[in-house]
Amino acid sequence: MRKIAILLLITLTSQYIGAQDRVITTGVPFLLIAADARSAGMGDMGVATAADAYSQQHNPAKYAFSLEKQGFSLSYTPYLTSIANDISLGQITYFNRINERSAFATSLRYFGLGDIQLTNAVGELQNTVSPNELAFDGSYALKLSERFSMAVGGRYIRSNLKIATDNNDASAASTFAVDVAAYYQSEELAFDDFNGRWRAGMNLQNLGPKINYDNDKLEENSNFLPSNLRIGAGFDFILDEYNTIGVTAEFTKLLVPTPPAKINVGDLNDDGTPYTQAEADTANSNAIVDYRKTGWASGIFKSFGDAPDGFSEEMQEFTYALGAEYWYQDSFSLRTGYFHESEVKGARKYFTLGAGFKYNVVKIDVSYLFSASKVRNPLENTLRFSLTFNFGDKYDEL
Repeated sequence: MRKIAILLLITLTSQYIGAQDRVITTGVPFLLIAADARSAGMGDMGVATAADAYSQQHNPAKYAFSLEKQGFSLSYTPYLTSIANDISLGQITYFNRINERSAFATSLRYFGLGDIQLTNAVGELQNTVSPNELAFDGSYALKLSERFSMAVGGRYIRSNLKIATDNNDASAASTFAVDVAAYYQSEELAFDDFNGRWRAGMNLQNLGPKINYDNDKLEENSNFLPSNLRIGAGFDFILDEYNTIGVTAEFTKLLVPTPPAKINVGDLNDDGTPYTQAEADTANSNAIVDYRKTGWASGIFKSFGDAPDGFSEEMQEFTYALGAEYWYQDSFSLRTGYFHESEVKGARKYFTLGAGFKYNVVKIDVSYLFSASKVRNPLENTLRFSLTFNFGDKYDEL
């Protein structure tokens, strides 16, 4: 039963909900989890950091600036380790910088929820199910100038969480989404005591039709994808030929409508009279139905101005992350970061630490998360691992 409760929690929520009524939830929230240890060590950021093999998830436009010709990476993230030992997120990525101007990449993300032993009403053991979700991506990046690139990506999403009963099937839900990304990297600039380089990035992620677990395909029975806008900027302090420090800031907003404000008994309705309990229940039910009928495309535009408490609540729907990365001789790195989300929109707050080790064509990254919130983080006290193999000729830094 505990594993079933975990499954329901992951299925129904994409944020960590306390007593808030207007935390935005979506389907397939695993798409928001940073799968690689490098970004995880810097507060789960990656839209404006330097290019690496993991750019597919954060900003595929960065591949056009990769110094490596080709790369292959494997990532593994244990999930909810304090209460289960068989829930995890894995990712495989391959990229190829075709020439000086363009690159392509592909990846597979797999979120496994382990084995769940089902029982009937009297506790007798039934069959065992293994719910899972996956996303298969492809992207193409192109330099539009020496310093600026853009990329488009496509994503097939499959969510196999439905458990069969006597009166329904257990067919998986599926949909697709696209990303549109951009990346800027300046030339190396000379300052009095060091050289430096600016970086900036943007990504519109997971833009696509809602996901539906029923056969009717009605909007009110569908869940929004975790569409989001990510914007970031950073600067590399190139202290000398051996030491570099990169600092980055990133802002993210879900492009999903805000749930309607709850109507309570005694609130005044349109004619100035207070709601009774029955009237409040009916009004809340109708508001939720109208909310769920919102289409995915119109929901993107509504998400910028539909917060019931106005502009102040819209600003609370932005999360931010701050990160830093130190490299020595391009062979060893240390990382740290901080992630912040408003108390009324999920209350995720945590610090991260990470490290990277590079030898020849092999690179290993690890990260660790410390929660700074009263809301428990599913990745708290968890080590994340990534392994990268780079091969082929190298490109020169311009």
